[in-house]
Amino acid sequence: MKKLLLFSMLVFAAFAAEAQVTFKPGLRAGVNFSRITDTNLDGKTDFYVGGFGALKLSRFYTLQPEITYSRQGAKGDALVYNDIDGSYSPQNVDISIQYISLSALSKFTFNDRFNVHVGPTFDIVANSGRYVYNDVDLGITAGVGYTLPMGLTIEARVKKGIIEPVDSYYFQDNYNYNDDLYANNLVFSVGVSYSFDVTGTTK
Repeated sequence: MKKLLLFSMLVFAAFAAEAQVTFKPGLRAGVNFSRITDTNLDGKTDFYVGGFGALKLSRFYTLQPEITYSRQGAKGDALVYNDIDGSYSPQNVDISIQYISLSALSKFTFNDRFNVHVGPTFDIVANSGRYVYNDVDLGITAGVGYTLPMGLTIEARVKKGIIEPVDSYYFQDNYNYNDDLYANNLVFSVGVSYSFDVTGTTK
């Protein structure tokens, strides 16, 4: 048993040495273009900022955990429920949701410049205005990136949530209440990221 354990450790050490596993922390920031699907609300433009740790396990694959402060929401005319008489009336609303997003992305790099990345996201509401009734959201994030020679990476992503962020009185179709619709967060983002090499170089 000891010999098997020692052999396994030697194999793992040899693999790690061959793969040249590295870890680089980094920062990312950019602009969010968010909306809430299955509503008549318009999109909303805001920002995100966060950090990440890039664990490069091979030349082509990197595991990248992230934590991000993300401002999302929607605004416009919506049917709002009246608790007094049970009716719905059109009103202009501005839904603002601030999330702390935790992601675990798998990043696949080609030619040391271009990459595609995808992974799950768990969002926790840090602050919100009226109408928001779920404190968390689950979703999937996918995107592409291109690293410039100076080390700065340009990123474009889409994030799709699966939990309703607002109550059903926003589920509408041309101002007609529709109980079959299902609202979700949908966010397109564009920004930049930069990773730091602890030895003093970046890539």
